[in-house]
Amino acid sequence: MSKPLFDAESLIAQFQNATAKQGEQLRAATSQALLASLQGRELTLKNIRAALKQVADAASTGLAKNVTAGVDVEALLDKAVSGLDDAMLKAVEANRMALSTLNAQGADLREKHLAKAIDDLEKMEDTMFDAMKKAASGAAAPVAGAWGQVLEKMQAGGTLSGAQAASTAEQMAEQMQAAVRSSRAASLKAAQALAESYTAMVSGVLLGMSDALQSGGATKKTKK
Repeated sequence: MSKPLFDAESLIAQFQNATAKQGEQLRAATSQALLASLQGRELTLKNIRAALKQVADAASTGLAKNVTAGVDVEALLDKAVSGLDDAMLKAVEANRMALSTLNAQGADLREKHLAKAIDDLEKMEDTMFDAMKKAASGAAAPVAGAWGQVLEKMQAGGTLSGAQAASTAEQMAEQMQAAVRSSRAASLKAAQALAESYTAMVSGVLLGMSDALQSGGATKKTKK
């Protein structure tokens, strides 16, 4: 597995020493950790899945070591997942901006790797679910139970990043269809112009032939 591009030990320590009042701090820390882990990588589903699992593993490890009295492991883990979702929203937005820019510059969104990028957007939420399940399966017993509850809620309600990714993919697909219609309209217009040019050409040829025939007929009469 590739080395995390964030400070895993620091994140583990934050979860290990967290109290119930630090939920929002953990949410922000987890979001920042995932963004740091994604920096310098291509935003492929494989890399996103790996980064998600690395950050989730760090959160799990820290929570497993947390012995603070009265700490609600599930609540803190829920905040961690919310932080991951926040970071994923930014990844989705980065994809949207890149695709929109390329489309505005005239790139064909039907081109193979761009079409794949749109298709991958629709798989963002499933990628997050897969990474969380893997992190849960490797968690220590007390945290594993909390993971089960968090995952159940997450799958029932969906994620903000998943909804935004699906919306973005739909938007890009509509732009692709608009481009196809525009291309077809342009082709039809060109064909129509060619057809009109052709009929004009035929008319010109026919007129030339008529002139030649008339000229030939006049010559024959003169000879007689």
